Amino acid sequence: MRMVVRQQLLLHGTELPMEMEVYFPLTVNCYFIFNYEDGGGCGYGDIIGKRPFSSFVSAGNAALFQSGRGCGACYQVKCTENAACSGSPVTVTITDECPGSCNDDPVHFDLSGTAFGAMAKSGQADALRKAGRLNIEYTRVPCDYPSGTNLAFQVDAGSNPSYLACNIQYEKGDGDLSAVELKAANSDSWVSMEPSFGATWKLQLPSGTQTPYSLRLTTLEFKKTLVAENVIPVGWVRGKLTEVAPTLVRS
Repeated sequence: MRMVVRQQLLLHGTELPMEMEVYFPLTVNCYFIFNYEDGGGCGYGDIIGKRPFSSFVSAGNAALFQSGRGCGACYQVKCTENAACSGSPVTVTITDECPGSCNDDPVHFDLSGTAFGAMAKSGQADALRKAGRLNIEYTRVPCDYPSGTNLAFQVDAGSNPSYLACNIQYEKGDGDLSAVELKAANSDSWVSMEPSFGATWKLQLPSGTQTPYSLRLTTLEFKKTLVAENVIPVGWVRGKLTEVAPTLVRS
């Protein structure tokens, strides 16, 4: 694993609704800690350094992480008052939790080094990191991943014929989740899954449950409903990522 420097941003303020697209001014303190850039508390694994995240990620305190339900939500952050600031917004995805003292603040982002440096003018990323204290702005935005990026499901390594756990990734739009339900091939009923950790949801499968499984997702912020038909196939493989273009059934 590679050791990297991450910047902790203590953000004080109240988040504005996504549809307003207004930046809220905040005073931030910036200091440095060493951390490992693993998959983080959302359970995304090593994909955070790859497309579509490309390391433009952030940990959040309880107000942002929301016991894992805030995983996948997207925010724009920008700074303007430091000479090294570009003033251009940088979009980040919540992929981890920042616990402990991070919760001393109403809102707290812990940006990756990539995201923090991207707020600077060309060639001035290091100068911005050394500023120590910054005034920045942030707003909630829809997640807009590159064309060809579909909603993805990864069966957890601990899954077996009587137990299924699944990590959910790359949800466009709202990004977050409040509920996940499963429907088996031999049933017309949706069964509620339980949150396991981060963006991973689990279910003890009733005896006789048959694949393929369909999953129905409900977003947290705006209660949109997405259905991924037959996304867990017959003969599913632990750890394999399955992508699908979901159907929006309620917005």
